[in-house]
Amino acid sequence: MGLSRLAALHGVATSYSPSPDVTVSVPDDTVIAVLAALGVDAGTPADVRKCLAAAESRSRLLPPTVVVWAGEPLPPALAGLPPGSTVTVEPEPSDLPGHPAGRPPAPLSMRARAAPPAAPVAPPGEAAPEAVPAPEAPPAPGEAPAWWIPPPHGVHRVHVRTPDNRRATATLVAAPLRVPQPPEGTHGFLVQLYSLLSARSWGMGDLGDLADLAVWAGRSVGSGFVQVNPLHAAVPGKPTDPSPYRPSSRRFPDPVHLHVESIPEYGHVRDRATLDDLRQDAAALSEAVLNKGALIDRDAVWELKRQALELVAQVPLTPGRRADYCDFLAEQGQALEDHGLWCALAEVHGPDWHTWPEALRDPRSPGTARARSELLDRVDFHCRLAWLTATQLAAAQRSAEDAGMAVGIVHDLAVGVHPAGADTWSQQEAFAHGMSVGAPPDAFNARGQDWGLPPWRPDVLAATGYAAYRGLLRGLLAHAGALRIDHVMGLFRLWWVPEGRPPTDGTYVAYDAEAMLAVLVLEAHRAGTSVVGEDLGTVAPGVREALARRGVLGTSVLWFERDWKGDGRPLAPEKWRRDCLATATTHDLPSTAARLTGDHVTLRHRLGLLTRSLEEELTADLTDTAEWLALLARLRMLPEGDGDEEAAVRAVHRFLRRTPARMTGVWLPDTVGDRRPQNLPGTWDQYPNWRLPIADAEGHPVTLEEITASPRLHALMEVLRPRKPRTAPPGERRP
Repeated sequence: MGLSRLAALHGVATSYSPSPDVTVSVPDDTVIAVLAALGVDAGTPADVRKCLAAAESRSRLLPPTVVVWAGEPLPPALAGLPPGSTVTVEPEPSDLPGHPAGRPPAPLSMRARAAPPAAPVAPPGEAAPEAVPAPEAPPAPGEAPAWWIPPPHGVHRVHVRTPDNRRATATLVAAPLRVPQPPEGTHGFLVQLYSLLSARSWGMGDLGDLADLAVWAGRSVGSGFVQVNPLHAAVPGKPTDPSPYRPSSRRFPDPVHLHVESIPEYGHVRDRATLDDLRQDAAALSEAVLNKGALIDRDAVWELKRQALELVAQVPLTPGRRADYCDFLAEQGQALEDHGLWCALAEVHGPDWHTWPEALRDPRSPGTARARSELLDRVDFHCRLAWLTATQLAAAQRSAEDAGMAVGIVHDLAVGVHPAGADTWSQQEAFAHGMSVGAPPDAFNARGQDWGLPPWRPDVLAATGYAAYRGLLRGLLAHAGALRIDHVMGLFRLWWVPEGRPPTDGTYVAYDAEAMLAVLVLEAHRAGTSVVGEDLGTVAPGVREALARRGVLGTSVLWFERDWKGDGRPLAPEKWRRDCLATATTHDLPSTAARLTGDHVTLRHRLGLLTRSLEEELTADLTDTAEWLALLARLRMLPEGDGDEEAAVRAVHRFLRRTPARMTGVWLPDTVGDRRPQNLPGTWDQYPNWRLPIADAEGHPVTLEEITASPRLHALMEVLRPRKPRTAPPGERRP
């Protein structure tokens, strides 16, 4: 009982429900290990009693972080302050327009008042006593009390002093109610950028290709967005982990995505012969991928680009360019310097900071400070690469907007980072070391999942005012039209797996969802961006409702949209939710052509991934597909009849367009009939995950130029022509 109470005080679950009628107890040793990762010693019953007594004896006047939503009631932490308490809010300078630079804004001071007393009641036979005036009228539903002076949107400091002279200080997140909304009826493409090679690519797709795709899609087929995979910085190495969902840093982009020739200094490199040789080698890489069956080789691409960028970095920046670079350095501050230093140290000591000399494992040690000075040139090189990549990200978004896109580039936020990468080194105190994020056992995976990503500590996030989270979001949103959040349920809770144990021995750890959402809404509001949450799989009760309340769109994939509370049949289009991105597939699922033909089942059979016989799996898959095709036929969306694969793909997207979904996403490989998934969960070296170029129905790789000229693509996009524009209500973008 004591261990359960202690765990509950720290947001650690001691049981979970994989289905409504099943409850599974978490092993005690898992709970003890997770508490230890949170700095709580529960190794013995005596330790539990000691920590429990200490935790229950602490009485905080305010939690470390307090959230207030515009126009909503104050949270209990503020509304329940003792009458007469003095509350002072120090607003962020940047959040008060009109204040001269460098002049701090005036604090907002107020005094908490008592709630109005109940009306006096006279004893029997006596006159009613005179009513005592109430200190203030009670707030109306949805309003803050009259004594409260709402601060501007931002992350402030709030100070409280009670009449008995108790004091407290906390971070105050003042957030708008919702994130900006995209216009209804927006359609766009989903693509893994590395897989999109153009005739000019250096062996994989780059930011120049992304900008070109956006301009073409906006102008030629009326698309409103292009969604890409995470472009986070990868952990260097040979081979580099190709997964974009296990990066070194989520804060900074990877320069492997640079289009080298677009860098202004490229044209002024003196050693043209070396550049020409590198360009020829890059062309050979592309030729091998496009015409010789080779896989995308990220390491080979980076080696060529790195050599070219070393030459580019020797070209002096013009005064204007230098001023822009200096501004970037100032804006990014310590975070960028740490990232550049980690990259420089990784060149010398390898990519796993746990194996570095002991003095260098601490980013704030004297030894690290000396290395920072000794490697100054390399640190500057990596900082400059981050700047160059950011400028091309900004250029891609500008190109999308100039082409008429209502949203533009939708970037992707991975759920975590590599345990050996730059973020875990520079922000060690924020991560729960010895833990990994994953998923519990469910109907699709009885063994659970371990993703190898160390989780953020919720207690450290709260104590630091969510500074790391805020910086991460601000960097990603700076050049985005919208942000997709992978496994958005992680804002509420994450499945922690102790190191060395199977995923079945994990447990859920809760995060302050109110604070996580408030920071997200605030940063999205500042950037003017929409947010899409990937909410597929196991979702705790109330999560989708909380996200929808704050304007975070969900993700609806056709094959999963069934009437699960009724007859289990495919969900009619009018019954789909409105606030979502509707798609036929994702990067982790079969392409639409593979789904319709059953090719994905034979692929999994070939790799030994089926849990039933091939015949059983094919029968179940055929039944599922047949139900959907029958619905499409009843809705007269498949006039061509059975047996026409391209027509069936068009019918699927015609169905998506019929739903009320705000956004409709088209998996770019679907436009040319690609059969191969970009990622096959449950495989590592058995399948070339994250290394395949987009290919046509016959498996031949196709370039960006060939994709945009494809008759199959244009026939598909005809069914997605924009709906009639409407007038956007307040708070929404206009189409």
